[in-house]
Amino acid sequence: MTQEAIHQCECSICQQPGEHPDKELHYQMNLFLTRLDEQQRRWYAALESKKLGHGGDTRLSEITGMDVETIRRGRRELEHSLADRPVDRIRLPGGGRHRVEKKPGIKVALEALVEGETAGDPTGDTKWVRSSLRHLSTSLGQSGYVTGYVTIGRLLKDLGYSLKSNRKRFTGPPHPDRDRQFRYIKRVTRLFLGAGHPTISVDGKKKELIGNFANAGRAWCREPEEVNVHDFRQDAVGRAAPYGIYDLRHNLGYVAVGTSAETPEFVVDAIAWWWQLEDRPRFPNEKKMLILCDAGGGNGYRPRLWKKQIQEELADRFGIEVMVCHYPTGASKWNPVEYRLFSPISLNWAGKPLRSFDIMLAHIQGTTTATGLEVKACLLDQEYKTGIKVSGKEMAALNLVRRRVCPNWNYIIKPRRVPP
Repeated sequence: MTQEAIHQCECSICQQPGEHPDKELHYQMNLFLTRLDEQQRRWYAALESKKLGHGGDTRLSEITGMDVETIRRGRRELEHSLADRPVDRIRLPGGGRHRVEKKPGIKVALEALVEGETAGDPTGDTKWVRSSLRHLSTSLGQSGYVTGYVTIGRLLKDLGYSLKSNRKRFTGPPHPDRDRQFRYIKRVTRLFLGAGHPTISVDGKKKELIGNFANAGRAWCREPEEVNVHDFRQDAVGRAAPYGIYDLRHNLGYVAVGTSAETPEFVVDAIAWWWQLEDRPRFPNEKKMLILCDAGGGNGYRPRLWKKQIQEELADRFGIEVMVCHYPTGASKWNPVEYRLFSPISLNWAGKPLRSFDIMLAHIQGTTTATGLEVKACLLDQEYKTGIKVSGKEMAALNLVRRRVCPNWNYIIKPRRVPP
């Protein structure tokens, strides 16, 4: 019992309105009980009960919240000499719950039981089992060791087992040019920012079902939002495909929310939307632009349509030289748009159902950080076709120059004509 959890007296005096001298006395009694151990509490209650005479046990039970039998037990202990009771412990020797380790062989039996179900590194310390604690408790009971599942968990910890979830760590065999590409991206980014060229990081965020669906995370509120039990596509208003553009120089984010597929056409249209915004900050030198992106998806290094769209909708249309640098496969988390734009957005709408596209856009545009991030958003409500093929002849017509360092991941697309 702590001072914060002092028992509220339920006697007839304390239940009456107004002040009464016994109310303060009862409060002090309960406060004093919080300073005693369990045997001292029942002894003190027994002494006070004796003062009250007939019915004192029931009265003290109302005042202190202690069980009547506990108070009577304290009186019986006081009637006998306390000299034989130990002063360095609360319970008598042998009292309390007996530790299950005293059952000979239970750990050996448990280890033999889980040996066939154990997974993990045979040379390391990490181990886990497939069966639940209750199943293991039942199996041990059949072997003559009756014990609860809580004790089974404690015994497993003693044997080196513990509850662990999967840990995402391995990204597959590293590409031989992985470090070389990281160094190149760092060098090129520093050069473009130093020269005042537009430098952006782009990527597609996870697709989101729009409707009365649960959203991961928790939000502060008085009542939880009631959402659908199942996330069925047919119950959705639509499926949003957010595509983010992060301005490294000005710490600004832009998100184009598509209602169709994340195709190279959609991706380049999103970048073109950002470029044409009247209120976007201008760069000292906008003749060149650097795009940092992942190696896959609509902006991957393999799709021909991605390069064709950059040529037609960015380089030729605006008369700018576009350099593209792809992060190595499996290294998307180093892309600045991931942790500087997408993470704050996910935190901002955590636990809030995205019931409409307008609500989604509002959450995106309401995202800010302590570093001054601001975000703008728009809806690109257009149907984008998938599976569009680009012929070798069309590829040959592109004004594409590959760099010597990792040419598949680094290339420049120059305008074929100066726009009027």
